[in-house]
Parts: sequence; C-alpha cells; structure tokens
Amino acid sequence: MYAWPASKVPVLPGQGRDLTIHDTAAGARVTLTPGPVARLYVCGITPYDATHMGHAATYTAFDLVQRVWLDTKRQVHYVQNVTDVDDPLLERAAATGEEWTALAERETTLFREDMTALRMLPPRHYVGAVESIPAIVPLVERLRAKGAAYDVEGDVYFSVDADPRFGGVAHLDHDVMRALSAERGGDPERPGKKNPLDPLLWRAARAGEPSWDGGSLGPGRPGWHIECVAIALEHLGMGFDLQGGGSDLSFPHHEMGASHAQVLTGEHPFAVAFAHAGMVGYQGEKMSKSRGNLVLVSQLRRAGVDPAAIRLALLAHHYRADWEWTDAVLDAAVERLACWRAAVSRPDGPPADGVVDEVRAALANDLDAPAALAAVDRWAERQKGGAGGEPGGPGVVTRAVDALLGVAL
Repeated sequence: MYAWPASKVPVLPGQGRDLTIHDTAAGARVTLTPGPVARLYVCGITPYDATHMGHAATYTAFDLVQRVWLDTKRQVHYVQNVTDVDDPLLERAAATGEEWTALAERETTLFREDMTALRMLPPRHYVGAVESIPAIVPLVERLRAKGAAYDVEGDVYFSVDADPRFGGVAHLDHDVMRALSAERGGDPERPGKKNPLDPLLWRAARAGEPSWDGGSLGPGRPGWHIECVAIALEHLGMGFDLQGGGSDLSFPHHEMGASHAQVLTGEHPFAVAFAHAGMVGYQGEKMSKSRGNLVLVSQLRRAGVDPAAIRLALLAHHYRADWEWTDAVLDAAVERLACWRAAVSRPDGPPADGVVDEVRAALANDLDAPAALAAVDRWAERQKGGAGGEPGGPGVVTRAVDALLGVAL
C-alpha cells in the first residue's frame, strides 16, 4: 500500500531539543533519546468513513513528533497501518450494499488526500492488514506453539495470562478492562475463553465474510491487535521509540499488542514509550463514526476552508487534552492564519531567533503546541506594531512555522 506525497521540510539553523513526552506506561513524562534513526508507529484508520477532526488531531500530534525529531537532525522511520478488513468496515459495507474492498479503497484514498492537504509527513511504510496476513499467520502459529494461544470453536485467542507484564501499558483494574473490552471490540462474555480479557488472534471463516488461507489455523482473518504487532515487528523491531494513537487505544489495543509482542519475542518493552492523544468532541459527545457526530476534514476543504486553518485549529489544543470542536475554534484559527500571513508579508521585522527557540522549547516540552502558537502570536503582534527591523526575520519565522508546525504561510 502506498502513502501520500511528502511536503519538503525546511532545515532550520541550529538544532532542536530532545523530545520529552508523557508516557502512558510510565505515568510520567520521559525524555526520548533515539539513535540516528528514530522509530515511530502510529495506529491508522479503519477505512469505513472519512477523516474526522478526532483523527486529524491525533495524526497532527504525531506529525509534530516527527518534526521535532527531524529538527534534532535525526531521520525518522515512521510506520502506520490501515485496518482494511475488520467488523466495522464489513458492517458498513453490508448496510450500504457496497463491496467492502471498494469502500476501503475509497476511504483510504480520501484519507490520503486529507493528510496531504493538512501537510502531514507520510510514513515510510503504510501497510494494510490484508497485505500483512502472510506475516500475521506465522505469529499466531508461534503463539499457539508457545502455549500462549488456544482455540474456541475454531477461533484462536491470546491468553493474557501468558504475559506477566500484562496491564503495564494502561494500568487499569480488571473490571475497567472488562468493560472497555466489551465497548471496544472485544467479547469478554464469550463462553469457552480462559480469561474474559483474552483477545482474538484469528477469526475462523464465516459464511458471507472474507477469509484467507491461515495455514494450520484454517481459513479466516486476523484479529485487530496482532495486525499492528506483525507490521511493527517487521518494519521497526522490538523496542522502537514511540507507539502513538488516540487515548481510546491505550486499552485494549496497545495493551494487547505489547503483550503479544513480548510473549512472541521474550523481550521487553515493545515500545520505549506510549503516547496518547485526547478525544475531540462535537455537540456534547466524543466525535466518533459510531455516533455519526462528525466534522470531516474533506467537508471543510470542499467548503473552501484553508487546510492551514484546520491545522491551526487542531494545534491550538494540547494533544493530550479532550476538547470540543466548534465554529468559534475554526474562526479563531482563520483569524490567526490571516494575522501570521500579514506579519510575514513584510521584508523585515522583529528579530526571529527568539521565536524559533521558543517554538522549539514548547514542542520539546510534551508537544506544547498552544505555547508554540503563542510565541508566534507575540512575534506577529510586535511586527504589527512596527517593532524592530531585522532583514529576513519574516522569512525565518515562515520557515520555522513550516518546519516545526507544518503550517504553510
């Protein structure tokens, strides 16, 4: 599967700072010090609907991670998956009468277009679940051979009790995990399971559903968590620097994935740190496909909203915060974009080095994008007041905003 085109990232003078980020597993901020190549995995979409603001906020957060690392003169090996076969996708296709493969392809194409418009740096590897099945099957077979997986009426489940570190990502008690498992794609009430929390590794073929050759597993399709494990292990290996996604992925998805990988390899950790973005609400509820209360990137673009303004609206909120999308949020972003563009349109202006340092410091401090925006706001206000007169200052700000915030002025 192919990703989307990369926008050129300007190289700034000097060097950025190492990223300190809140690690869900540690319950505290940690400073990441990757080698020359930083390794990042971010969980992708299930393509049965278009990109909404919740998606866009999450991918903006981890786009900032890439930009901070690039500014430290590192390379970034970024991997993202596409869950292009799963129950929600099949259910939507059945409800609309559309072929599930056509639905997945159409929505994945629209997602690429949205990511391009928002100037998200693309992953080096953009990998679908379907194309990963040849890598997934041997992992499930290995887990079964280790005694860490078992069959229930032809389906194969992972035994969470096989991992003594299970629970070390989200740190939730059993009752909470059981409730979230039922809410987020699990089946804790299914008879025959050893532990209600045990997740599906391989779903045996059912009539009317797509299936693939599973070798000794029999025909079927993969579970959700093992998909990301197979892709991450193949392209990044164990102990990669950061796994990211929305806060609703900390359990069960990231918890289960870490356990799968740790039992498979006998190594720990799956990722050095786990970072999670907050949820975006709309009309008083979390924005989600299941509720249908969506504000879509593509709809805003078709309405003529500048994608740079959409990005600024997202950056105005700290990535870990839960917040509400409103017309006022977008209006403020449109106004800010116009102010910044007016400020950089002059050939000279206030000294810019301090702005670059402030933006760098803010982003290195747990991706504090609101503080970074405020630094640029202050420079733009001084520019409006006619302060200073440094030739080329506006150009430095333009390149810094592009390189570090992904906003084209």
